[in-house]
Amino acid sequence: MFGELLRASRPFSWINTILPFLAVGLWVQHRITLALVLGAVFFLLPYNLLLYGANDLYDFESDRRNPRKGGLVEGGVVPPRHRRRLWFAIGVSTIPLLAAIARINLVGAVALALTAIVALAYSVPPLRFKEIPGLDALTAAAAFVLPAVCGAVIVGATVADFPWLYLWAFLIWGLASQALGAIQDVAYDRSAQIRSIATVLGRRATAVLAMSCYLAAVVLVASAGGPSTIAAVALLPYLLLAASCVVGDAAEWARRAWRGFLALNLLSGFVITMVLLQTGAVAIVSEAP
Repeated sequence: MFGELLRASRPFSWINTILPFLAVGLWVQHRITLALVLGAVFFLLPYNLLLYGANDLYDFESDRRNPRKGGLVEGGVVPPRHRRRLWFAIGVSTIPLLAAIARINLVGAVALALTAIVALAYSVPPLRFKEIPGLDALTAAAAFVLPAVCGAVIVGATVADFPWLYLWAFLIWGLASQALGAIQDVAYDRSAQIRSIATVLGRRATAVLAMSCYLAAVVLVASAGGPSTIAAVALLPYLLLAASCVVGDAAEWARRAWRGFLALNLLSGFVITMVLLQTGAVAIVSEAP
């Protein structure tokens, strides 16, 4: 049972939620607090189980035909008969943690809860934004940008304190990434009658859209100058991944591009996080008891 839930949470992708949360939280406050630690725990297994587990449950008809599903990296297949088990695990892992955070920082807990609602809206009926082309990419991107916003909120940042340029670039990057990932699942989604940005636009047009968004994110980050130039360079390989799906056979290259995307996230995520911390001139010190 635990192995199934672990696969559903995609451990390989936990870094995509915890790093933005911690990077922005430390960028703003410059120190580690209990609320920040508990929030970081939330954006490991609990949030990712909620985000991906619900997705796997409601995408069962598509995923069961998809050979890339079933592992720790790209998620498992959650049959409808496991619905109660999954929701119980989601509730047990998230609700007590949110309650504990609320005792320390009510506003931060509310921000985390709203982020969880957005993540659920992507997959869960009746909203199920995943099947509304365009809104699918926006909601998926928001599910990764909002943890970064929560990092600022949970440490008491004002709106003026938010690293807005990076957040907008991250949102555009997220739009591109969701589109890139959707290309490889066009055949399976169409067979399951699931609409997505890729099933509507087609593989190559979606790849062009992803490439354009990645380019926009690179330009936006580079415009900040200084250390941000390094972050912009770290984003360039994503542009090449999307371009490969335009010049080559989109179905074949989309699979290769997605594998490259997963690996690239580890390196680029680290580089960009370090740049963000340096830009914020962060000196991390433990909070005194």
